[in-house]
Amino acid sequence: MKNSSESLSQTVKVRRETAGDAKAVFAVNRHAFDGDVEAKLVDRLRELGEPTISLVAELDGRIVGHILFSRVTVGSGQDSRNAMALGPMAVVPELQRRRIGSKLVETGVEACRERGENVVFVLGHPKYYPRFGFQPAGPKGLHFHSTEFDPYFFVKELEAGALAGMCGMVRYHTVFDEPQTDE
Repeated sequence: MKNSSESLSQTVKVRRETAGDAKAVFAVNRHAFDGDVEAKLVDRLRELGEPTISLVAELDGRIVGHILFSRVTVGSGQDSRNAMALGPMAVVPELQRRRIGSKLVETGVEACRERGENVVFVLGHPKYYPRFGFQPAGPKGLHFHSTEFDPYFFVKELEAGALAGMCGMVRYHTVFDEPQTDE
């Protein structure tokens, strides 16, 4: 017999975000992060046409989760390479720990793979993302801003050998560095 988390995650539909989903996506991010910072970040990236992959989790016609993947640059100069970054990812608080986030991550990573992407980074919880095959990026010579973030910065190869020769700082879109405040 399946537990309630497994049966709930099976009834959740993950699909591409549409233009009509923006308000619901904002609300999901606001509630999941208990503030507007991540919700405004998603809106700002959308305004700039930057979200590369944006997915929602829908339950009974209600959007209950969201995940965003955007482009990052690794290294600098002529040796720089592009990759993808996961984040933010949000699930409404009352449905967290029910595998909806897992379904978003798995579907999102697969969408990256289908697009021909071969490396995905994430800045996140060290006990959550390794379950999806993400590994610490620091030991591979890949860092976000500084080594201070290494315990929370992870990378996943979507194609064997994709990290070969990739090293240096991973730079997210400049919107991620803009000051954000809750309203």
